[in-house]
Amino acid sequence: MTGAVPPRDRAQRIKDVRGRLERETDLWVASAGSGGLPYLVPLSFFWDGADVWLVTRLSNPTGRNLSANPRTRLALGDTRDVVLLDGEVTTYTHDEVPAEAADGFHAKTGWNARRSGPAYRWFRVRPTDLQAWHEEPELPGRHVMTDGEWAAEG
Repeated sequence: MTGAVPPRDRAQRIKDVRGRLERETDLWVASAGSGGLPYLVPLSFFWDGADVWLVTRLSNPTGRNLSANPRTRLALGDTRDVVLLDGEVTTYTHDEVPAEAADGFHAKTGWNARRSGPAYRWFRVRPTDLQAWHEEPELPGRHVMTDGEWAAEG
């Protein structure tokens, strides 16, 4: 803990989170199988301004977990600049994914996942709760989204 930077207000935290979701390419995806075994992997993502879009094989643990359990936690940053996003997952095939999401993902990551074959699925994560903080002084007020609604920026 450095304590050198004063805590950001809620409006600045929300602005910073939105900027990171637009700018960053990869995040951590936490999921769990039916037996409760946790699984954590990095994946590329696309933020469309409302939802996070992920792509992975349905046959790997993350794909199976996300398609079977409609809850996940996503994480950006390190221990000094944290963003934790809890969300509800919806699974899509290449034929079902909205073109805007697939095109945005391709533009951001450089990977046209629609060309990767039928083993891949798209996962839309609709945020329900979001926390953001820089170190311990920002723990109060870290909840910047609750029940899918951004907190008042005042």
